[in-house]
Amino acid sequence: MSNCLYIAVDLGAGSGRVFLAAFDEYALLLEEVRRFRYPPSRSAGHLRWDFPGIFAEIKQGLREAAARGREIRSVGVDSWGVDYGLIDAEGQLVELPVCYRDERTEGAMERVFERVSREEIFERTGIQFMLFNTLFQLEAHRREGFDAHKLLLIPDLINFCLTGKCVAEYTNATTTQMVNARTGNWDYDLLNRLSLPVNVLPEIIPAGTNVGPIRAELGIDAHVVAPATHDTGSAIAGAPIRSGWAYISSGTWSLVGVEREDVLINEEVARHNFTNEGGAFGTIRFLKNVMGLWLLESCRKEWGGDHDALLSAVTAIEYYPALIFPDDKRFFNPPSMIEAIATQLVETDQEMPQHPAAIAKVILDSLAFRYASVLRKIEELTGREISGVQIIGGGSQNRYLNQATANATGLPVLAGPAEATVIGNVVVQAIADGRFASLTEARQYVAANVQAQPFMPQSSIAADEARHRYDMIEAQLGQN
Repeated sequence: MSNCLYIAVDLGAGSGRVFLAAFDEYALLLEEVRRFRYPPSRSAGHLRWDFPGIFAEIKQGLREAAARGREIRSVGVDSWGVDYGLIDAEGQLVELPVCYRDERTEGAMERVFERVSREEIFERTGIQFMLFNTLFQLEAHRREGFDAHKLLLIPDLINFCLTGKCVAEYTNATTTQMVNARTGNWDYDLLNRLSLPVNVLPEIIPAGTNVGPIRAELGIDAHVVAPATHDTGSAIAGAPIRSGWAYISSGTWSLVGVEREDVLINEEVARHNFTNEGGAFGTIRFLKNVMGLWLLESCRKEWGGDHDALLSAVTAIEYYPALIFPDDKRFFNPPSMIEAIATQLVETDQEMPQHPAAIAKVILDSLAFRYASVLRKIEELTGREISGVQIIGGGSQNRYLNQATANATGLPVLAGPAEATVIGNVVVQAIADGRFASLTEARQYVAANVQAQPFMPQSSIAADEARHRYDMIEAQLGQN
């Protein structure tokens, strides 16, 4: 690797990695230094994250990276959104952070709307309504009662543990549904009217900010630079998306959207529940959350077996066994995903396939048709035609879903980079370091040094018939 190294800590909702990266003249170099898992578990009445365990793994990964013997320019941390930890005045964690899939937010949305209308909250924040948004988590937490000095989103909490600085990075802060879309700051008026504690909220900083040096006792001589700390924000920053193209950040969730220079907030956007999340360097991520590969992975945990063998068997099935609406609320965290799918199929007069490969095909085909539906709606809402789709993230390695997406949308698809989040994380660090003059220049470098795999749309009578069936199912079950 070159003498100029950056470290990316990338945390998903259940597993994390620590990467070393270097931007050489002729190659982008990435090395995975450490990988670890941390499934949430029940503790003190809630589904929680083992934050001390997560931070211990991060520290070990940083030590292993620093042991390479090269100068580390900076460290950046990204993670999933909305979840947070509370610290007291001495900087100690008050309690283990609650996972967004916990049931404590049931009823929170309705209680919030009794005080401030849904329409006004969207007009202020521009954020898609999802029951696990921090706004509703905090409403639930408020009713339980807590005493804290600061509330820190997960990557900000890690940055605090590394540097002692309490800040909130902008891209992730917007996912809370507590940031005013026009000012870019916490919407204190909204939060006060909801009786939510504003004194615990830290200063919001932009992506690319140098948070400060890593504390000496950790033994790592480097600064922490806040990338786009929301993992999708980093993924989009690291993706060389062509002009006029949409993106799908494909993983546990699928984030389907386009990059814009300003927010799009109106009644139609609100009615269809799209979101305006902050991006790096003044960009806006206009998108919708789709349930994503969580559906397949949940089923696969019940089946066991090899992932590659399952996908190979899916490819061999030439017909469409059934179709589902992926964004059904019952798929959020069911005791059995297989049973939840079977229940929806009964409601839509379809038979539940018995073979795992056939069920997997139902999921993947339905995701592709859902992507197509969301992209059509984006064209309507923005008034701009979409020319193609770039699929990024770990799900971009699912060749069947890539081709199904091209077929369902009728658009060319480019798949990759799979490590877009890590790339975007270190790209923002490199811009802050002066390696690149702008996000545009950095993306040009990525485009020249990372290959994406093309998938061209293919049509068939069976696919057209399946698309029609899917549209009827979405019309029956979809609320937005």
